[in-house]
Amino acid sequence: MHTRSKQSSPSKTPMAIKPLHLAVALLLLSTAHHLRAALPENPAPPPPVISSDSILIALLDSHYTQLSELLEKALLLQTLENAIANGTIIVFAPTNKALERDLDPEFNRFLLEPGNIKSLQTLLLHHILPAKLSRGGWPTDPTRSTPTRRRALSHDYLEFTYGGNGEPYVGAAKVVQFNSIVRHDGIIHGVEKVIVPKSVERDFNNNNGRNPRSVAAAVEPEGAPEINPRTNKLSKRNAISAPGGGANTIYKATAAPEHSPSPAPGGPHHHLDGEKQVNNFIQTLTFYGGYNEMAEILVNLTNLAAELGNLINEGYAFTVLAPSDEAMAKLTTDQLSDSGAPERIVYYHIVPEYQTEESMYNAVRRFKTVSYDTLRLPHKIVAKDADGSVRFGTGADSGYLFDPDIYTDGRISVQGIDGVLFPPEESDHHQNAKRGK
Repeated sequence: MHTRSKQSSPSKTPMAIKPLHLAVALLLLSTAHHLRAALPENPAPPPPVISSDSILIALLDSHYTQLSELLEKALLLQTLENAIANGTIIVFAPTNKALERDLDPEFNRFLLEPGNIKSLQTLLLHHILPAKLSRGGWPTDPTRSTPTRRRALSHDYLEFTYGGNGEPYVGAAKVVQFNSIVRHDGIIHGVEKVIVPKSVERDFNNNNGRNPRSVAAAVEPEGAPEINPRTNKLSKRNAISAPGGGANTIYKATAAPEHSPSPAPGGPHHHLDGEKQVNNFIQTLTFYGGYNEMAEILVNLTNLAAELGNLINEGYAFTVLAPSDEAMAKLTTDQLSDSGAPERIVYYHIVPEYQTEESMYNAVRRFKTVSYDTLRLPHKIVAKDADGSVRFGTGADSGYLFDPDIYTDGRISVQGIDGVLFPPEESDHHQNAKRGK
């Protein structure tokens, strides 16, 4: 009997890839290859986070308003950020009078024309050195007849000399205010006039078809050497008073800038009443409404109110970022149960410098990201521009400045925020704990 042949059983080998799947796989491989090719081998590092006590922020908030406006107009803030990231700088800042009234109007118009922004940038960078100089470290010997030369950020050289009375000069500009502003990353010295580099002189002359010597009229020759008609010899340079008139005393030279956002700490100031000022700001928090929890921690749960009063008596200033009652109510038992937790939380919300809503917003508007020291060392708070406001911190544990200038008296500033802030590592720990639950 004939038996029916058995049909071969299905193959146990892996199934062949279907044409559609193969096409998709090839497309994905091709896309990944192109993406790798498009990505730079060495991605650009993120922009530096500028510190709130940087010399650059101090300059922009100082009484050198004309220079500050020109630096922004010339798009030089990023250049100066990079210079500070690489070291320290010294700025020879012309007075507002020198930039407003002492420049020839035709030269001023030339600098502000959009097509001449390179000349404006060169002029401004000619006033900045990548070095840190103080009065004791002036780069020339008063007895030397030849000037000392240093290269500015403009790549042109500045000459340092002394006048007949021993007063220091940078180019043709006399230094009228030493150490006008001093920060950890630079110093600002006030100078009487604008220092015009040769390259900008050439640009101006070529643009206007002038005689090369005529650019000297663009800057008022105040304080330059003069010939004494009686002796036919060079007269000593005329002494020029510091802005505001009168002699440039040591008190003027070391005074904080008129609009500086962070008064410098000093020794004991017995005329300050720290206890009264702290009580005033705590009462203001209570009467303002919505900040009773912060006031309760300061007065009843800790002795921080007394500590802050002592800081004021010592001449320090500070800014309190006060979380609202609604934000404080979101704190968990774990966040408050550790010994010393309330103190640590409050310390992290106190910035040891005087800031207002305006100064903080201006800083983040210009630099996008600014870091602030806190009393909880070594932790810092990072602030960013957030659609017309200031956002402190990152991620879920962040807060927006939404009640500005609740209290400001020149030493204590209180700014209301809508979140409780934590250092990044604690913030990550809290988020992981929440996910674990």
